[in-house]
Amino acid sequence: MKRRSSLAIVAVGAMLALSACGGGGDSEPAATAEGGVPLVKEGKLTTCTHLSYQPFQFEKDGEVVGFDVDIVDAVAKKLGVEQEIINTSFETITSGAEFNQNKCDVAAAATTIQPKREEAADFSEPYFDANQAILTKADKTAKDEAGLKGFRIAAQAGTTGLDYATEHFKDSEVVTYEDLPLSLEALKTGQVDAVINDNGVLYNYNAENKGFAVGFDIKTDEHYGISMKKGNSEMKKAVDDTLAEIKENGEYDKIYEKWFGDAPK
Repeated sequence: MKRRSSLAIVAVGAMLALSACGGGGDSEPAATAEGGVPLVKEGKLTTCTHLSYQPFQFEKDGEVVGFDVDIVDAVAKKLGVEQEIINTSFETITSGAEFNQNKCDVAAAATTIQPKREEAADFSEPYFDANQAILTKADKTAKDEAGLKGFRIAAQAGTTGLDYATEHFKDSEVVTYEDLPLSLEALKTGQVDAVINDNGVLYNYNAENKGFAVGFDIKTDEHYGISMKKGNSEMKKAVDDTLAEIKENGEYDKIYEKWFGDAPK
C-alpha cells in the first residue's frame, strides 16, 4: 500500500526564529537520507513553495495538495522520508535565499528553468512543459497581443510572465502583484483588464470560474524544474532519478491525469 506523505505548512516566521537559535545560515545540514542525501531536518524532505498556484500547489481542506506536491512526494518516498512544505515568497525561492539559509531542501513552485535562476540554484531535469496565457473577463477579451492595446495587465512579481509582458506589451500598462490570487482578484474586481501567467493555472481558473475567458496562449516553451541549493549534487541526482523512474513506470502519467484530466502529450 502506498503511504501518503503527511504535509505541513510551516510559517516562515517560525523558521526564522529557529535560524536565530542556531539553525540556518551556512551551517551543515542537520541530517541525511538514503544515499547520503543531505536534509535540513531529520526524517523530512523540506520543500519551499509559494501558495496559491492551483493546480500545482494550493490548500484544500487544510492540506497542501497539487501536481508539484505529488511529484515531490515521489522523491520523498525514494529517500525514505516524508515531505514537509514551507510557504514562502516566490522571489526568495528563485533568488536561492531559502537554500542559502538552509530552510529548504528543494523548491517546487512551478518554477521555470532559466539562466538567471540557474545562477542562484541548481535545477532538476524538466518535469513539466508550459507556455504563458492571457485571461480576461468574458465580456472584454483579446484574441492576440494587438488586442491588448490600452489594457491594464496584471503580472505576478518575479515571474516569466512579468518579464514577457514588460518586454512585449508596450501599448499596455503592466501592473505587478505579489502573487497569482491577487492578480486574479484584481481582474475580478475590474482593477485590471487581463492577467498574464502560466497557461496551466489560468486554464484551471477559467474552468472553475464563470465569466472569464482565456484569450490566447503565448508560446514561450518554458520548462519547470525542481530547484535546490547550488552544489547539492546528491539531491539533484535523487530528484532526477525519481523523475526518470516515475516517467518510466507510468506514475508520472497518473499524477498528470489526476490534476489535468488528460495524459501529457
